[in-house]
Amino acid sequence: METRVALIGILVSDTSSVEQLNQLLHEYGDYIIGRMGIPYKKNNLSIMSIALDAPQDVISALSGKLGALYGVSTKTVMPKISD
Repeated sequence: METRVALIGILVSDTSSVEQLNQLLHEYGDYIIGRMGIPYKKNNLSIMSIALDAPQDVISALSGKLGALYGVSTKTVMPKISD
């Protein structure tokens, strides 16, 4: 199956969802190239970025599941597909 590179940006404003978030990242660990997390204590936020190399449906599924968590916002970025 063809894979794509993607970046999922994640903002966590409620730490009650962190355990579920980490469980999802563990489940999709085979597709994760790398991850970075930055605590932003001034605004009580956690800022994360997840780099993936995965099939399109896997990227969409993970992004959707993360975004459905309470207090979690996500945005996914992928390079344009060239014809």
